[in-house]
Amino acid sequence: MQVKKSDFKRQTILDSAYRLFRAQGFDQTSVAEITAAVGGSKATIYNHFPSKQELFVECMLAAAENYISGTLVHLDAYADPGVALRDFGTSFLSFICSPEQLAVRRLMIAEAARSGTGKLFFDKISTLRAHVSAFLSACMASGTLRADDPDLAADHLGALLEAEILEPLLLHVREGYPEAEEIALAANRAVAAFLRAYAPDSQQSRPLRRRPGRWRSGKRWAGSAASGEGKSQRMRSGVRRDLKVQ
Repeated sequence: MQVKKSDFKRQTILDSAYRLFRAQGFDQTSVAEITAAVGGSKATIYNHFPSKQELFVECMLAAAENYISGTLVHLDAYADPGVALRDFGTSFLSFICSPEQLAVRRLMIAEAARSGTGKLFFDKISTLRAHVSAFLSACMASGTLRADDPDLAADHLGALLEAEILEPLLLHVREGYPEAEEIALAANRAVAAFLRAYAPDSQQSRPLRRRPGRWRSGKRWAGSAASGEGKSQRMRSGVRRDLKVQ
């Protein structure tokens, strides 16, 4: 397929601007610098992007577009929702925890308040949520998930997927990046929690398995409760004895 000259120029602008934004940040990167890297004039840049803010957001999204389209393939309305969501969750979590996307998110957060850049980015990524929401809406209509607001459910799913791993990576709390096995386990736990929350009302809920090292069996909880009750009885007996002595 022949690539249009305008499409090639647009991609060249995105590639050059992305490198500059990553290296210098939004404020320190000027349209003049981007023009110098690309060649031509400022008018060439503005023919493709109406503003520096729009260019910045498009740069942040460009690296994600191919991966996102591949991730959304897992949301097949005819597949078992548990399988589809686990595959989607693993792919999504692998993507957002990659070194490049972590750098993009840090940069996006740092620049979010400048000239509405954050809102532009949020509006653009709402397309991803719309696909997830449509899948969940189909599951709710078929009865495999409890009927509710699919947009809110999509937000809950996203938050659960990000809960375990993403923040420590963003804040440089942990060293190294998660292996595929850790990502898959985190995605499975997130989807399990989501499916419990949105299970049809007719299904009886089952205990959620905790992460290794955090699980306490029912016997241990029962033992703790019995122990607590015994302590309470002994304390009450001690109080009565003290009152008699007085």
